[in-house]
Amino acid sequence: MKTLVRQTLAVSVLSTMVMGSAFAAPSETPPAFIKKVADHLIARLKADHAKLQNNPALVKSIVRQNLDPYIDSQAFTRIVMGTYATNQYSTAAQRAKFEHNFRETLIENYGSAFAKYSNQTYTMRPYKDTGSKNPVVTIDFHNNGEKIPVSFQLADKGSQWKIRNINVSGIDLGLQFRNQFAATVKRNGGNLDKAIANFKPDAEAAIDKKK
Repeated sequence: MKTLVRQTLAVSVLSTMVMGSAFAAPSETPPAFIKKVADHLIARLKADHAKLQNNPALVKSIVRQNLDPYIDSQAFTRIVMGTYATNQYSTAAQRAKFEHNFRETLIENYGSAFAKYSNQTYTMRPYKDTGSKNPVVTIDFHNNGEKIPVSFQLADKGSQWKIRNINVSGIDLGLQFRNQFAATVKRNGGNLDKAIANFKPDAEAAIDKKK
């Protein structure tokens, strides 16, 4: 009888946990989430502005603390690897290695961009809720008279939103990085391990290519 009671309690607790996670939803609206991320990042860049250009380690630390936690690196990895993200072409270990390397090089990319920060401002575009499971929020960065639109595609991760892809000035970075990775695989003769080790996503090249 006691065993049955314990089993019943265990099932009840597990059911509550599963149901709770299944119906959990971000408490913030998509634009509120993006505004929070942008505000915190810009506040930190402003606070350390004088130190940024000569301290790459500090820049990477700022990115790691204020942007990296909000990136859905698994989803971004699947987008960039494309067909190579399937079991037919890669192992779980290879995908994990790619995700780690990709995350680190993204931090390098964003760090280089933020090192040039010079007190830019931004405005948020009106947001329309279309009911999509991957809502998009767009903000315009203003830099020396130039307006740079950046759109963030989000993923509902249960307790909070995360960024799964980024579009800069109409350029889908996930797609451009996918093309870069496919080219890297080709250069390495189809050897996926070598391609993963050598892949360096280049955001500036992706954007400049479309100019």
